Amino acid sequence: MIQLENITKRFGSLQVLKGIDFSVNKSEIVSIVGPSGAGKTTLLHIMGTLERPDAGSVVIDSIPIQSLDQKKLSLFRNQHIGFVFQIPQLLPEFSALENVMLPALIAKKNYKTTETEARELLQFLHVEERAQHKPNEMSGGERQRVAIARALINRPSIILADEPSGSLDSKNKEELHRLFFDVRDRFSLTIVIVTHDKEVSALSDRIVTMRDGMIDH
Repeated sequence: MIQLENITKRFGSLQVLKGIDFSVNKSEIVSIVGPSGAGKTTLLHIMGTLERPDAGSVVIDSIPIQSLDQKKLSLFRNQHIGFVFQIPQLLPEFSALENVMLPALIAKKNYKTTETEARELLQFLHVEERAQHKPNEMSGGERQRVAIARALINRPSIILADEPSGSLDSKNKEELHRLFFDVRDRFSLTIVIVTHDKEVSALSDRIVTMRDGMIDH
């Protein structure tokens, strides 16, 4: 599903990634762990096509990413990849339902069909009663569930999560960790999680450790 070969990335004089080889199988949940500054988030951004590597190849869902121009890359990202960040980044002026619908509406999908699918996702994630609430009217755990629903609305094949439980209390962390497995099983998704949380990494199918811009074998 995801194949990275000899990925390097530099920001100014800082070499962040130093020849990364990394692959993830379909429907696998992989946690990337390691100390701050190891290059975990940069690697996740390259997998998510948010950053281009300086060298190396990225193949996602059998598509060589480097062959896509910026317009095709944006379309690919919208259709194939869902993102979940530590801070949910919901738009404050919109309701939970509207936030979930937004990526599908950007993709010019039918409004009524999108609304139905968004409500179904909120129900699956147990926040349907918050559909008309704005982000400041929801708890941190509820906002993160809405963010996951938003990541799922275009039916991506991959979910990339960057410290998704980092701002949650222990109860909501545990619920969120279990939720990723429910999501994987329901939608047959491939999920990559960057985390410092030993509990979520322990639940994953596989743990990959990064150190100093390299994968620690």
